[in-house]
Amino acid sequence: MSGLSPFLLVGLLDDAAIFPPGNAPLAVAVAEHAVHRHRPYAAALGPLVVRGADLPGAGATEVAVVTGLDEAHAAVAAAGSRLRSLEVSLPAHATADEVRALASLGVEVFVEVPRDARRTSVIRELATAGLSAKFRTGGLSADLFPTIPELAAAIELAVGAGVAFKATAGLHHAVRHTDPATGFEHHGFLNLMLATARAQAGRPLGDIAAALASRDDGAVARAALELTPDVRTAFRSFGTCSIREPLDELARLDLLPHAWKEGAA
Repeated sequence: MSGLSPFLLVGLLDDAAIFPPGNAPLAVAVAEHAVHRHRPYAAALGPLVVRGADLPGAGATEVAVVTGLDEAHAAVAAAGSRLRSLEVSLPAHATADEVRALASLGVEVFVEVPRDARRTSVIRELATAGLSAKFRTGGLSADLFPTIPELAAAIELAVGAGVAFKATAGLHHAVRHTDPATGFEHHGFLNLMLATARAQAGRPLGDIAAALASRDDGAVARAALELTPDVRTAFRSFGTCSIREPLDELARLDLLPHAWKEGAA
């Protein structure tokens, strides 16, 4: 099996090393991020994801800043030219005008979409404002992992509205699996890509859900080889506390681009 096109993977991996479960010290994360920038797979690397309070210790590293709605403007000013994007959480009392105002910040903004009755209205506001979405796909407890129907519906809604999105947490493997240590059901990042492509093609919700549900490594890998870079206009990236882990997963499935392999000619 040949590897995936590098164009399908450029900027896919947002470096969330300082966040759980990795919890790397900031200085270590900054140093390791710089090392990744000089590896053959550097094109896959997105920004280092930090909190606003971490900015003084991030040096000149390109960053994505996780912030609250009220702190967004201050985060932009503090990050300056290092800023690649903002990831903004919404308080329950956020108004439509406050969400739309984020479009004036002059940087790509990913707004974390609430996993409740607000989801549809928030995504509609993002579409109106030209903002992007952030979907939480896991965490340190089972309730933080959306079900297949929930995530499929969110993807269908975002793609239908023309809202690009990133994912965060829980995507430790390429293909859906059960973590033997915790029993948590993890989504696979390739499953998300396939589901997004089906949504872009106008496939029924059941087909989108089926793409998320597949646990067949071979079938998912073969389907991934049929993907085009167009899928990345919708599924922009995902946060991972390990840059090597998803690359090792691609290598295991014989999908890592040849030029990205250490020692490749």
